[in-house]
Amino acid sequence: MAMTVAAFDPAERIEMFISACDPVSREGIVSQLRGHPVTSVDERSLHPKVVALVVVDEVDEQTARQIRSLKQRGIERVVVMASRVEDAGLVTAVEAGASGFLRRSQSTPATLLDTIRTAAAGEGALPPDLLARLMDQVGRLQRQILNPRGLSFTGLTEREIKVLKLLAEGHDTGEVGRQLFLSERTVKNVVHDMTSRLHLRNRTHAVAYALRQGLI
Repeated sequence: MAMTVAAFDPAERIEMFISACDPVSREGIVSQLRGHPVTSVDERSLHPKVVALVVVDEVDEQTARQIRSLKQRGIERVVVMASRVEDAGLVTAVEAGASGFLRRSQSTPATLLDTIRTAAAGEGALPPDLLARLMDQVGRLQRQILNPRGLSFTGLTEREIKVLKLLAEGHDTGEVGRQLFLSERTVKNVVHDMTSRLHLRNRTHAVAYALRQGLI
């Protein structure tokens, strides 16, 4: 089924910075977007609302460095267009801060514009197969790396979460220990290890962190 591009308010014109591996690729993208509400800007005009499009043959560590460099310059919305995307490169780019991906072979003017709009709105955009591959990588990381260490993606263990829940309910460390069948010293050690590892100031800060993360 053909993809259609919805009407766009000219007042909502998107500014885009193109970082391409060669001039031909850059001019090809500019040509694809001609007539659409997208303005190409150069490095001197970068600001936080610009959408950066990084065009590469392969997603690798050099791509990740480009993404990190753009993020350091205040660009929050980075889309990668690549000819080849391996699983390792996909994860590396996401960790570096990429919020969207496109395959060059599938990048029609409609799909390119739709992805740019999605990024400009502060949302992520991934083709379904790449999303499935990314989720598989995340699941493998959880099973092989985090689970054996008793950790989750929040950086907290199950026991730490239980301690925080009870502290949030107003229990002191002695009461927390009795409910969890731990000594008070163990509870204090749990809190200390957790606050040190996550660079939190104290137990109150730790509870606030858990609340923000939706853990308690």
